[in-house]
Amino acid sequence: MQAEIGKVYDGKVTGVLKFGAFVEMEDGVSGMVHISEVANEYVNDINDHLQVGQEVKVKVISIAEDGKIALSIKKALPPVQRPAGKKPQNTGRPQKQPPMRNGGNDAVNAPYAASDMPKGPQSFEDMMSRFKKSSDEKLSDMKRNMEGKGRRGSRRK
Repeated sequence: MQAEIGKVYDGKVTGVLKFGAFVEMEDGVSGMVHISEVANEYVNDINDHLQVGQEVKVKVISIAEDGKIALSIKKALPPVQRPAGKKPQNTGRPQKQPPMRNGGNDAVNAPYAASDMPKGPQSFEDMMSRFKKSSDEKLSDMKRNMEGKGRRGSRRK
């Protein structure tokens, strides 16, 4: 049997390691399922999901030039149905947020104030001059706030 990329096969787990599992498909052809391809949720311990001898459905996701076959159990599963209008559940990973200055104050974080927003298209030079002006104002405010904060109140004896 020659495995085909994208095709789903029945298989049997022949070995389980901490990073994945080996699955033997029809005619003795075997491949590996990486731990990230075992389930739709985070898998901390693969032994919680797979055991040697277990029958599984696998999808061939790639075949390397040296003949190694990468398999996926989660891609062989039917797609997860969500009720309309609901967002996917949080995966537990923190969402990256852009860094905020001054506790998230929008007036400080905006490149320029809403009243300074240009109307219509503008040239690159206009945008650069506006940005430079805003940047200079922020720098001068920071310098003014930092003056005198260097050694105040902390003398060594």
